[in-house]
Amino acid sequence: MSVFQSIFLGILQGIAEFLPISSSGHLAVAQRLFALEDVPLLFDIFLHLATLGAVVLFFHKTIIRLFCVLGRWLTRKSREEDKSDLSMIVALLLGTFITGVIGIFFSDIVPTISEKIICGGFIVTALILILSDFVDSKNQKKREALGTQNDEKVVATDGAVAGAQTVKPWQGLLIGFAQGLGVLPGISRSRSTIAGALSCGVDRKIAGEFSFLLSIPAILGAFILELKDFGSMSSSIGVGAVIAGCVAAFLSGFFALSVLMKLIKKGHLQWFALYLIPVGILGIFFF
Repeated sequence: MSVFQSIFLGILQGIAEFLPISSSGHLAVAQRLFALEDVPLLFDIFLHLATLGAVVLFFHKTIIRLFCVLGRWLTRKSREEDKSDLSMIVALLLGTFITGVIGIFFSDIVPTISEKIICGGFIVTALILILSDFVDSKNQKKREALGTQNDEKVVATDGAVAGAQTVKPWQGLLIGFAQGLGVLPGISRSRSTIAGALSCGVDRKIAGEFSFLLSIPAILGAFILELKDFGSMSSSIGVGAVIAGCVAAFLSGFFALSVLMKLIKKGHLQWFALYLIPVGILGIFFF
């Protein structure tokens, strides 16, 4: 693999990881187009690790706040205002557990999935986009009717959540299950988790934030599991190409994440279906 190809795959990973179009699916198709059949899964994980860095940087204030809340709970110095964050921490732990179980189950299946099935996954992601937007619109109307609109219950500082605007443990389980299904190439992880959160009645802004916080342990876990292939990756690709790809994934990922969070608040993610459906259909016939 050349440095140029690595940078291209890195940019593709950074953009597709956060925009609801499936990064793993696009990487698999791009590798097929480049005739890069020998790219190890660990290279894909390294690109995910780079975009993980973008997540940590983007949400660093929220992450620090949650660790502070957890520290106060462990030392039995919790405050009344910590309840919503503690609920989110429990939801993150439960969601991570469910994601891990599903990820291990599919670990041997994912490498064998054909490009036709991946392109079919693009169409499934498009349908999820449309369906979740419909459900979210209904939930928004209910919140408006009940006078519990987002602006009344969300404190717009560092993503802090007040009152009932948090993620409950049972919601974390369902969102973790949705993220687990997102390990399948062609199914967008970010869209699956955000759709799961919105379907559970979680506020749009909190749904987006929780989705990417939940991705942190999932990506780290996948990286650790694939470290056994590090030697083969360095010899087949080259350290320079890996570094170039990771830098490209980090920069493009941070930009894409900034754009996506704005789109989530406006509820305009369904428009990505206009891209995914024709790409999926063309891919099914092309491959």
